[in-house]
Amino acid sequence: MAKITKRFVDSADVRANDYVIWDDELPGFGLRVFASGKRSYVIQYRSAGRSRRYAIGLHGVWTPETARREAKIQLGKVAQGDNPAEDKQINRNAMTVKELCDRYLEAMRAGLILGKGGRPKKPSTVETDVGRINGHIVPLLGKRRVRDLSRADVTKAMNDIIAGKTRAVKKSAKLRGKSVLRGGTGTASRSVGLIGSMLTYAINAGIIEHNVAHGIRKPKDRVRDRRLSEDEYRLLGKMLREAGKNERYVFTVEIIRQLALTGCRRSEIVSLKWSDVDLENSCLRLSESKEGASTRPIGIPVVEFFEKHRQTQSEVYVFPGSRTAGPFGSFPNHWQRIFAGSALEDITAHVLRHSFASIANDLGFTESTIAALIGHSTGTVTSKYIHTLDTALIMAADTIAGYIRGLLDGVAFKQTAYALDRASRKAALARFLRKASGEDHAIASC
Repeated sequence: MAKITKRFVDSADVRANDYVIWDDELPGFGLRVFASGKRSYVIQYRSAGRSRRYAIGLHGVWTPETARREAKIQLGKVAQGDNPAEDKQINRNAMTVKELCDRYLEAMRAGLILGKGGRPKKPSTVETDVGRINGHIVPLLGKRRVRDLSRADVTKAMNDIIAGKTRAVKKSAKLRGKSVLRGGTGTASRSVGLIGSMLTYAINAGIIEHNVAHGIRKPKDRVRDRRLSEDEYRLLGKMLREAGKNERYVFTVEIIRQLALTGCRRSEIVSLKWSDVDLENSCLRLSESKEGASTRPIGIPVVEFFEKHRQTQSEVYVFPGSRTAGPFGSFPNHWQRIFAGSALEDITAHVLRHSFASIANDLGFTESTIAALIGHSTGTVTSKYIHTLDTALIMAADTIAGYIRGLLDGVAFKQTAYALDRASRKAALARFLRKASGEDHAIASC
């Protein structure tokens, strides 16, 4: 035994086998000399009746002075009943963010992660989450231990996504397909939300106790506030008429028009089936949407489109794919080509949806009416509203779709709350009278 100093450590003999020299001032603190010549600082203690050895670290990384201070700290923990060697092993085996992601994805694919309305996430949502996890979250945070993750770590990851540090183009599973990771504020904001969801899952699984992603100030997605002006609607209509001259863009042009006239989400129109179209009752009965099964009233311009194409189409999908039995798959690429370099380059399908709701608000319709028209979940209001006030909703859909169609077609309208042409309004009134038999209040409202 001797006092462990730098001179003593440097002069310690190397033997055929490893051995330990114990410090004569601090009981339990020692220097382990390896046969290879390496030297490591250790402590020896007893826990639960067993002798335990804890490695502080290699000489060079640690000095005798810093190792002695660490030894005092760890021996103090032993005196309080802790077991440093066991704690170190637990930390070494602690779950990483990547391992948590793998468990979360497994649970999500099994339908154990619930989305809105307490339903399992839709396959399309699962696919989007997988892309964000593999493309953004794992590259930035995957190696970190979940228990050590801090709010600063998540905030830095968010800022890195905004800055485009995870931007990449990768080959997808589809033939000649590719996955484009762009980053940006919207992706960053939703990635932080996904991290929060995973950490909530970790809390429920007993892995951690606190969710460090909660309370992080996320950037506002400016796309969510974007709406088309009347002049932009007219420009959109002009661009669609020009694009429609190219036969390959016919489906894409029609999809964009129906998005503008219904306020539906992109996936709801692109994947729309003829079995979901109820022309007799002027509505779409979507078997699956973000909110689950959903009924959407549609206006006369939309009804006319379906009536025209129903006579010529026999496929399952309203917009069928040309090479597969599934829905039309070229919409994203066509959209990008149509709008690239134009004044409307920044618009998205959500902008059309938001613009539809904004036009409805401009025309004086109530929030609950607008929510029902675009399929927003508002507790039990939407589902009941469809059945009790269906004629009023259809009239609202007629008015809004007619107004937007007029803008797309470049028709000038007077400043009035109703934009339907006279013939359309007569047709709407006839339908209302047929549907509202016995409902005096509905007839009066027409």
